[in-house]
Amino acid sequence: MKNTNIKLRNMVIYQIYVRNFSTSGKFDAVIKDLDRIKSLGVDMIYLLPVHPIGEKNKKGSLGCPYSIQDYRRIASELGTMEDFKRLIEATHQKKMKIMMDIVYNHTSWDSVLLKEHPEYFFRDKAGNISGKVLDWSDVTDFDYSSGKELWDELSDILVGYAKMGVDGFRCDVASLVPIDFWKYARQQVSKVNRKVIWLSESIHGSFCKEMRDKGFECASEPEIYQAFDMAYDYDIQSHYENYLLAKAPLKYFLEGIVRQEEIYPANYVKMKNLENHDCVRIAHYVNLNIDKIHNWTALNFFQKGAAMIYAGQEYCATIKPSLFEKELYDINGDITDLIKKLTQLKKNSIFAKGVFHFYIPEIDGVAYNTVEDEHKKYHGIFNVGDTKGELKVQIEDGNYRNYLNGKIVKVRNNTITLSNDPIILRLKK
Repeated sequence: MKNTNIKLRNMVIYQIYVRNFSTSGKFDAVIKDLDRIKSLGVDMIYLLPVHPIGEKNKKGSLGCPYSIQDYRRIASELGTMEDFKRLIEATHQKKMKIMMDIVYNHTSWDSVLLKEHPEYFFRDKAGNISGKVLDWSDVTDFDYSSGKELWDELSDILVGYAKMGVDGFRCDVASLVPIDFWKYARQQVSKVNRKVIWLSESIHGSFCKEMRDKGFECASEPEIYQAFDMAYDYDIQSHYENYLLAKAPLKYFLEGIVRQEEIYPANYVKMKNLENHDCVRIAHYVNLNIDKIHNWTALNFFQKGAAMIYAGQEYCATIKPSLFEKELYDINGDITDLIKKLTQLKKNSIFAKGVFHFYIPEIDGVAYNTVEDEHKKYHGIFNVGDTKGELKVQIEDGNYRNYLNGKIVKVRNNTITLSNDPIILRLKK
């Protein structure tokens, strides 16, 4: 959006899958953990969908939280509506915001809206109610061309949660929902709270093309910013994954970050994350190599955009909890201290207003970028590939202290010897 505040680039988000966040799987367990979450430097907690899950055609024994039966109710296994309100209030008391996951592309097959308003739903060529993505067999899609009644119903739901105190909406597969609807919904919510933050789960480019090839409307990443404040990093997700799977060099990922600066609005905000409920954990990708975890984590925070932590990431979790079963994340370490250092740095205004530059090192497996304003310049060097060798840097010869661990970094002939440590250096101009 044209009026998006670039200070959102300083934001740290903590993603919680309530059912699989604790043994009890209830809101109360999240409330009890808010002090620890706050201590990480978190500004906003983001909850996966908290509504009742559909029974018809459900997947797994418990069903998927993205197959929603009733948007106006809370899933009883998580708690009551009053419990949810207590979580909102407790989060605000800790000076954090709370974001809900909104699923407006589809509902469950036994949703309240499907029962009461079948005219709201998409039909295939044979006239049968259907979904556009057949693999998503537990859901069926809305038809936004059905009329203004659907738009008003869905917008009214968001207005209700905004009145309740919800500070943001993360919108699932937002690219498949018409941009004009999101603009309309945002206008309605703004009447209650103009400061609500809108995060788009925009989709992979290849998926967007596939949907368009089938004749369906699908918004590109640049189009998303007409209605949203922030968008996922899925435009470069495949490059990130391909490097970790040894299918491509790191430079493709780095070039993708550079390209974002060229194609998005001047005030664009990306939501940078290494993992989420749909993606493989970074600790799994790197086989619990703690040095690589440190470097990837530091690189993620040292970019232009908000940073997100998926619950368990701070404990080097390798398990991505199932969307369809009860499954807790595992604990294999603790990078809390590193995250606290990074979140403290992230709050610096330079990470919202500064000029970023990404270099593409000749040596693969290393990311090197800078951010600067008129007073200072930070250099970030992240050896995500555990690479050996020398790296050319844009730094005068001398000895410098690494912000992250206090160690001295020596620059000789504008070159440093790579180590296993992520490096952040602060230089005055």
